[in-house]
Amino acid sequence: MTMSPSPTDPTAAPNERQGLEEFLDYYRAVLRRKVEGLASADLNRHVGASPLTLGGIIKHLSLVEEQWFVEDILDQELSEPWASIDWKADPDWDFESAAEDTPDYLLRLHAKACEQSREILAGIDDLDTFVAHERSSGDRFNVRWVLIHMIEEYARHVGHADLIRESIDGATGD
Repeated sequence: MTMSPSPTDPTAAPNERQGLEEFLDYYRAVLRRKVEGLASADLNRHVGASPLTLGGIIKHLSLVEEQWFVEDILDQELSEPWASIDWKADPDWDFESAAEDTPDYLLRLHAKACEQSREILAGIDDLDTFVAHERSSGDRFNVRWVLIHMIEEYARHVGHADLIRESIDGATGD
């Protein structure tokens, strides 16, 4: 498998929306590079006591994309493979079930989720727009908050992915 080119650095002086979108896309691309070129066994390796794996991380972030953009922003039901999971019985299904998935499947799942998120975001003009889904607490986030949260979520997991990938084959950097 050929590695994708290095992620494009975000613009040095963007407007707010451009900066948020570029940083999110940057971290999406970095995550994909951490996974590309590895066999299934490598995607299931972990470091130390942590059960995190590269496969679990990319599957989890695929779910997170759909949860925030489809479920929260649009207030629509999750699609498969997420819709039929009993999340109360198996709250870590996304992380754990990745061991059964091929690298190609995980990369396709992530690419689909990211493209869907980009399409949803393209249809929203104002970052102050509130998500359609209201939480049981009554809290409603705006789209700006969702983008900031997604950047934080990716950045945290890309840090995990850095450590795991380096332990597999010594690969470092973006």
